[in-house]
Amino acid sequence: MDATIPVTQETLDQLQAELDNLKKVERPGVIQAIAEARSHGDLKENAEYHAAKERQGYIEGRIQYVEDRIARSVVTTHNTAAAAHITFGATVKARNLGTGVEVEYTLVSPDGMDPLKGRISYTSPVGKSLIGKSRGEIVDITTPKGITRLEILDYR
Repeated sequence: MDATIPVTQETLDQLQAELDNLKKVERPGVIQAIAEARSHGDLKENAEYHAAKERQGYIEGRIQYVEDRIARSVVTTHNTAAAAHITFGATVKARNLGTGVEVEYTLVSPDGMDPLKGRISYTSPVGKSLIGKSRGEIVDITTPKGITRLEILDYR
């Protein structure tokens, strides 16, 4: 996987903060937990030891994942409001034609997603459907709940 990953500066900062926490807080904490569990004796029947080792495996795997994401990340900045069509990083205002409800999505990388804040992945069904579209276009989006029709009102 040599492909670069477009990210916002905010997402890159979040990844770097997570990596810092994993290396400086989580890793030393689990090493201490393993040492403490070892001191309790027989490791074969030591649930604390096995849980700490499992946690250590998760932390080490997550460190590798985050380091890879950071290494392949490219901060993408451009004037999305002046673009001829919707691009990565744009905040899109649209109306759901089925419900009449207006929604707003910011298209970010998968690592920057926060659906509760309207931050969706540009690789999601909605994100893929919006990329390349312009104001006034109607987009049919296939989701697990069926087809959703959105009218693009604006983007910035």
